[in-house]
Order: sequence, then structure tokens, then C-alpha cells
Amino acid sequence: MKILVLNGSPKREKSDTMHITRAFLDGMKDESPQEVHIVNIIDKHIEFCTGCFICKRNGGECIHNDDMSALLSEVLESDLLLMSYPLYAYGMPAPLKVFIDRTMPLSSMAMKKQGDRYVHVGQADFSHLRYMMICGCGFPNSKHNFEPVVTQFKLMFPSNHTIITVPESPMFNAPEAAEVTVPRLALVRQAGKQYAGTGAIDNDLLAEICSPMISEDMYAAICNGEIK
Repeated sequence: MKILVLNGSPKREKSDTMHITRAFLDGMKDESPQEVHIVNIIDKHIEFCTGCFICKRNGGECIHNDDMSALLSEVLESDLLLMSYPLYAYGMPAPLKVFIDRTMPLSSMAMKKQGDRYVHVGQADFSHLRYMMICGCGFPNSKHNFEPVVTQFKLMFPSNHTIITVPESPMFNAPEAAEVTVPRLALVRQAGKQYAGTGAIDNDLLAEICSPMISEDMYAAICNGEIK
């Protein structure tokens, strides 16, 4: 499988969430060989979308001459588009959002009804693509945190998507938390192997991965400096 990983964290390889993503990719490689390319979006030159819609009328050519054209070509050549990023203001970090905004050349101005909503008709064939979101956050719980970004991802990619959301993710960068993070990453690796073999992750395994690693109250107390 050809996998394009878009790392949306400004911290690049030091991202808390990338610990989760690397474990997942290792699990996929345990099952079968994978071709993986990791792109740190923060390092790419991507101009803001101006909303001129020229790309939607001329077959997909943007007015900007930057890194986005090459990135879109790589997206279309991939089998799996994996977006790895931390939760920022209940959404994705700004550099990755700019990338998403600039995917406009993939669709035209024409619209069609899909289920109970309308979507733009594509100018490129990405029907083969599968999509994955791996998102971590610094809060101790998932409820009332991940819902906006999960909804956004599902609307952007209504089919062939898999979503992993992990609270307490700063613990993955804390060596003293290895007692709980190492077993959690082992579960993520197991999920990666499962996904590579079947194209899906068992619901019980996914629920365990997305649950807090320690009690919410204890995590909050540690963050507040009440527990050393």
C-alpha cells in the first residue's frame, strides 16, 4: 500500500500524536510491506486559498505556484491518505487547514446530490483512496473535545474513512509515563496490523485505544502540578 502521511503538527517528528501514528504504521508493516511517505506540512510552501474558484473552472489549475500542486499529485497516487495532527481549538492546526482549503482543484463548480446533501463534482479520480485521521489532544477526556473535528473529517471524506482520537496524548512524550503509554502504543500497533490485513479496526480495540490511559482526575492533577 502506498501511504501518504500528512503530519499537521508544527512540532514535526516531536509531535505527541506522531507517536501514535508511527506505532500504527509499524503495525501495518508487521502485516505486509508498506510504502510510506511522511510530509511535515509546516515545512511546505502553501499559500492561502483566495476563494477565486479559478481552479474549479479551468480543470484544476490554481493561481498559486507553490508546493500544493505536487502534494495533490501525490495524494492522487496514494492508496491511503493519513492525516496525523493534534487538536487545536477543537479543529486541525492552521497549516493543515490551509492544505485542506487548497484541495479545491480536485472538484468543479458543478454540484450533485449525494445522500441528503449536495457536493461538488470531482475533477480528478480519487475513488480508490482510503482516509484516516489520527488525532490526539491534551485534555483528559474525549467527550466535548473531538466532536467538531470528527464531524469535519466525516463530511470531507464521507466514505472509506477510519478515525482514531486519543486523549492525554502529551503523555506519549513523557518517559515517566511509559508504564501506561507503552501498552497503549502496543494496542495501536495491533490496530495497524489489523487495518493492513482487513481494512478495518475492531470496534472494541478502537474504543480501548481512544480511552484515557489514566483517570481523568489524576491526569488533570498532574497537568496542574498537584501531583509530581
